[in-house]
Amino acid sequence: MDTAVISLGGSIIVPGEIDAVFLRRFREMVLKLEQRRFFIICGGGSICRKYQGIAREIAEVSKADLDWIGIRATRLNAELVRSMFGNLAHPGVIHDPQAPIDMDRRVIVGAGFQPGSSTDLRAVELARRFGAHQVVNMSNIEYVYSADPKKDPDAKKLTRMSWPEFRSLAGDEWDPGLNMPFDPIASREAEAAGLKVAIIGNDIPNLERLLKGEPFRGTMVGET
Repeated sequence: MDTAVISLGGSIIVPGEIDAVFLRRFREMVLKLEQRRFFIICGGGSICRKYQGIAREIAEVSKADLDWIGIRATRLNAELVRSMFGNLAHPGVIHDPQAPIDMDRRVIVGAGFQPGSSTDLRAVELARRFGAHQVVNMSNIEYVYSADPKKDPDAKKLTRMSWPEFRSLAGDEWDPGLNMPFDPIASREAEAAGLKVAIIGNDIPNLERLLKGEPFRGTMVGET
């Protein structure tokens, strides 16, 4: 059975309110591709940023505490996603990427584990552990650009990038609540593992095309 590893950004699970329309369509696609196993690692989204923002307003909060707020938000989102798949899903959200996993289940849902990194890193670790060759990054960002398109009208969409090219844009340091298409620590580990990462936005038919090996909209990192 082929394995798909998806880093499902919290920005599309909870862009402001919970996006039930997106989640319903995502579930339908997973059920449709019945010969494929899915690892779905959920981010924190607006819940994470709202709680972290309030914590920062009230007191000087440590990075570790901000990370724990984010981790709990990812776990709440992951419980919602896991519940959508009933008995198809592994019984319980995976936090530790080295935890025992019931591979008879077709859907395995994960979330944040420890401070110092994002759920992107959990996706990379699970891809490496189970022999997947790529991680699919779904978020509110469909392409990586040569510069910030909000600031630079000449910024160009990039469809293929090497890891050094991507990391020169993403930087090297993790910060709680960082809003990047793929976090710097996960990027470094993905490069070391020889993984590709597809950054594709939130369009479900686009995801399905990618998984079927068909042309898709987005940026493939780790390929030149």
